[in-house]
Amino acid sequence: MSTPGARKTLLTAAAAAILLAGCDGSVGGTASPNTPSSPASSPTSANPFASRDQCTLLDKTLAGKGFPKATPSVAQPQRSCTSQKPSVGTVRGMNVGLFLQEGRAYDENVSNPGTARGGKVNNRPSIEQPEPLGTSGQCSITMAVAPQSRAILDVESGSDTTGACQTAEDLATKLEPLLPPA
Repeated sequence: MSTPGARKTLLTAAAAAILLAGCDGSVGGTASPNTPSSPASSPTSANPFASRDQCTLLDKTLAGKGFPKATPSVAQPQRSCTSQKPSVGTVRGMNVGLFLQEGRAYDENVSNPGTARGGKVNNRPSIEQPEPLGTSGQCSITMAVAPQSRAILDVESGSDTTGACQTAEDLATKLEPLLPPA
C-alpha cells in the first residue's frame, strides 16, 4: 500500500490499537497503567471471539457498501481488520476498522470522556466517541461483549466527524447481531 490514504489508514489503526491497549480507565475516570492478565490463567474458552474472525465480521458488516475485502491491520493482525474505500470523483473515501478485544470492558480507555456518548446499539451497551484520536473525520463505537470484552468499530471519513459518526452508527447496527452476547 503506497497511497497516502492507505498509509493514513494503517497509521490510524496502529494508533487506535496502541491507544486502546495502553491503559485502563472508565468513562468518568482517569487513566492508569494496564495490568495484563497472565496467558496461563485465561483459558481460550474465556475469549468470546475465539470462534469469530474479525475480517469476516467486517466484510459482512460492509457488504454491499463498495468496500474491498478486509485485511488484518498492521498493529494487531490477530484482533483487528481494516478496509479502505478510495475516493471516487466527488465521493469521499472512507476507512473502517474493527477491533475485537477480549478481557477489556467497553467503557475502558475512553480518550475524551467530555465528548463520549453512552448508549445502546440494538439494546447492547455502547459508547460513541467522536474524534477518538483528536482528528476530525473520525468516530468510534465500542460495544459490550461478555465476559468483559468489547468490539470497537472505527470510521474515518475525511474531515466530516458528524458523517463519520452517522456511518459508524449505521455499521454498528449491522455488526451488532454478528457479535457474541453482551
